[in-house]
Amino acid sequence: MPHQLRYIEIMDTTLRDGEQTSGVSFSASEKLTIAQLLLTEVKVDRIEVASARVSEGEFDAVKKITKWAKANGFINKVEVLTFVDGNVSIEWMQKAGAKVMNLLTKGSLNHLTHQLKKTPEQHFDDIAAVIKLARQKKIDVNMYLEDWSNGMRHSKEYVFQYLDFLTQQPVKRIMLPDTLGVLIPSEVYQFISEIVQRYPGIHFDFHGHNDYDLGTANVLEAVKAGAHGLHLTVNGMGERAGNAPLASAIAVMNDFMPRLKTSVAEKSLYQISKMVEAFSGFRVAVNKPIVGENVFTQTAGIHADGDKKNKLYFSELMPERFGRQRKYALGKTSGKANIENNLHQLGIQLSDDDLKKVTQRIIELGDRKEVVTQADLPYIISDILDSNAIEEKVKIENYVLTHSKDLNPSVTLRICVDGEMFEEHSQGDGQYDAFMNALKKIYKQKKLELPVLTDYAVRIPPGGKSDALCETVITWKYNNKEFKTRGLDSDQTVSAIKATQKMLNII
Repeated sequence: MPHQLRYIEIMDTTLRDGEQTSGVSFSASEKLTIAQLLLTEVKVDRIEVASARVSEGEFDAVKKITKWAKANGFINKVEVLTFVDGNVSIEWMQKAGAKVMNLLTKGSLNHLTHQLKKTPEQHFDDIAAVIKLARQKKIDVNMYLEDWSNGMRHSKEYVFQYLDFLTQQPVKRIMLPDTLGVLIPSEVYQFISEIVQRYPGIHFDFHGHNDYDLGTANVLEAVKAGAHGLHLTVNGMGERAGNAPLASAIAVMNDFMPRLKTSVAEKSLYQISKMVEAFSGFRVAVNKPIVGENVFTQTAGIHADGDKKNKLYFSELMPERFGRQRKYALGKTSGKANIENNLHQLGIQLSDDDLKKVTQRIIELGDRKEVVTQADLPYIISDILDSNAIEEKVKIENYVLTHSKDLNPSVTLRICVDGEMFEEHSQGDGQYDAFMNALKKIYKQKKLELPVLTDYAVRIPPGGKSDALCETVITWKYNNKEFKTRGLDSDQTVSAIKATQKMLNII
């Protein structure tokens, strides 16, 4: 008889704990968009969206989210961090339209004694009063035991005294945070096992931080020990080193804990990662597991060769699971197989001799620390083979860029497409935006569709002077595929225009 799968609740706290990342502040509309995507596409069970009483902006954001959530049947999945402050947080929640409170209380004797300067009994009385008021207002209550990890290490008797009290209260969940990210996996397993065995009928969540880079490992041990729910954040955002990351935790559980299940849709993890990255301005490391730009990129030629020969370098972490594609990097470690894979994706075939020449040129460029992308290949081939086989069908003949105080930037553009000359004038929010608006007019006349610009990155040398070369890397989406083009110039707008001309010839 098959074992019944054990369900693990996933609560995403990107919009509350994740927003505590230094320098990050989401607008109300950004919070609403992220909340909608988390609940409808990523399909997490719950979201924690704010702290009560923080600011008017926070209040407006929660009102927007609760209004949408109520209309779409998600209101009981939206949670707000609240405080032991009598009726103050409860009134704030009522005005904001929220129905679930996560009450922040003291999970260690150290915090209780030195921060609140109260006895356990006094703290419990205050908590009981808040819970009673909340239930009278039909607000569900979950409990945070702040600094629980240190509580288990140094004042376990207090933690159990507190839990004994909470089991007599009308609370839905008890949430166990490793507030300072100090636990190692064996401690997580030991502490949660002890608690789950002692209180078998209570729902416990684990809330992990990543200060020792153990967030994902601790999540795994918490679930093994019997935790019923997990708190995670998109891209591992959060204070200091951040929280346990959503994408990594889901992938690990799906691959190594077959008797568990969650509601999370793996294919949406990359999408939500890119959205949060864009809204937060908090760049994801290129080597961050699951969602980093390079994690499904093979660099060594021997690996690309092995992929062709019975997928020797594939693992369970297939990019397609997360709505992504495997890529093959081009550089000094590239072999023939890497380049062949890229040429195949571009629909280009070369003889063995020509392929050797192209491979040698890419290795030379890599030795000079130049970045080579798939989009550069046609130009490298054309240069090496001195051939017109790869012709430039689109050529930007001329342009005039203007930028004036209190006036919209404008562009006059002359461009040759398949031998036909076009000239257009347009305005925009910036010079490059004006350029793209003029280009769209021309392509509309040709009844051709332009790719969608999905990312725009500018790089200059560290400590570079004002006349230093500027590299613009633009990511485009076309026919459900993404590709990048680069432009290099001392002027940022011109480098973007050069990258755009490469894109026009590729499509």
